[in-house]
Amino acid sequence: MGSKRKKIRKLKRELRVLRAQLGEKSAVSVSPLAPKGGFPETAPVSGVRLATAAAGVGYAGRTDLMLAELSPGTTVAGVFTRSSTRSASVLDCQTKIGGDSTAGAAIIVNSGNANAFTGSNGQRSVSAITGMVADTLDMPEERVFSCSTGVIGEPLPHDRITSRIKELKAGLATDGLENAARAIMTTDTFPKGAFREIVLDGKRVRISGIAKGSGMIAPDMATTLAFVFTDALIPQSVLQDMLSRQTGPTFNSITVDSDTSTSDSLILAATGQSGADASAGGKFEEALHDVIADLALQVVRDGEGATKLIQITVTGARNDADARRVAMAIGNSPLVKTAVAGEDPNWGRIVMAVGKSGAEADRDALSIRLGDILVAEKGWVSSTYREQDGVDYMKKDEIEIGVDLGLGSGLARVWSCDLTHRYVSINAAYRS
Repeated sequence: MGSKRKKIRKLKRELRVLRAQLGEKSAVSVSPLAPKGGFPETAPVSGVRLATAAAGVGYAGRTDLMLAELSPGTTVAGVFTRSSTRSASVLDCQTKIGGDSTAGAAIIVNSGNANAFTGSNGQRSVSAITGMVADTLDMPEERVFSCSTGVIGEPLPHDRITSRIKELKAGLATDGLENAARAIMTTDTFPKGAFREIVLDGKRVRISGIAKGSGMIAPDMATTLAFVFTDALIPQSVLQDMLSRQTGPTFNSITVDSDTSTSDSLILAATGQSGADASAGGKFEEALHDVIADLALQVVRDGEGATKLIQITVTGARNDADARRVAMAIGNSPLVKTAVAGEDPNWGRIVMAVGKSGAEADRDALSIRLGDILVAEKGWVSSTYREQDGVDYMKKDEIEIGVDLGLGSGLARVWSCDLTHRYVSINAAYRS
């Protein structure tokens, strides 16, 4: 019986490889919401070297490994999913954040397999990978962070990764950010990157980042996978505070499908190589926010099957927490999302989402807008609203939904996308 199951698993793996190969020939077109200029122009961040390789972890004929080598003195901060079924890689990273920064550091990432819900095998795979990276790059294993993304519940073939570590070391270079972004993709239709450069005390400081994510997006402390690098000089505790502050209004304010990944990881590394002290935040933290927010929005723009970006702003709530409850209820509602997909200004679905959110609301104090169009107020459709105005507005690629609860000063803004047939098709065939 065991032999039969092994044969079935082997056939399934071969079928996935074949489908992946066919997928390379008939690739899904890039999301219509992708940045028009493609991957942004970037410049190397001092103290960061990158490399990619193909290991065949879950995909055939494409790169699926990324290695980032960080110079000695690098401080590392991170936020991670609070899922109770988080992956072995996440658990390992959480124990290492905040460690000694005098040594170098590294981040090793694979796509195609999440190494989640794999029992004790998961930690053995992490140890094998981080141990090999540490030996090859001559650094403590406690300074090697691993991340995995892809199918849940299948053992990670870590030998395919460890056999490529020397190749990755040989390929390390100061450029290659776009290749790194491509290597960590799963169902993404485009690589996601962001870059900012500022001057602090006469010294140039750079911040660059990459992210992946398309489905299973409703982050809880982080995102599917994101890595941000800067050459600013920042103590670890200060860096961690900055990252935690910036995660809330960015990655923790996006949703594609209301599902939180087992692998959510956002890692920020500061090499200090520019010599510019950014501990005070200010101008540097503003630029850091821009990079992280840019990456988060690109994830929503690449939502599986998405054709429209939705910005939801809730004002007038009793408090910020209530405003967020309402905003996320709207952003996660299949009825709202399908109405947007169908270009139907069905504002009654927004009313429904407000009511189910659990936040305090008063029907007769509520108002709803689509962009600048006042749709409803005081518990009833606005006297100035014309259905055709709503129909015309919904044809836009980017939709703004505004809700004022009329109860207080609470405010929240989140981003979502529409729900189309394509989302169902992608996820129905993801593993089989």
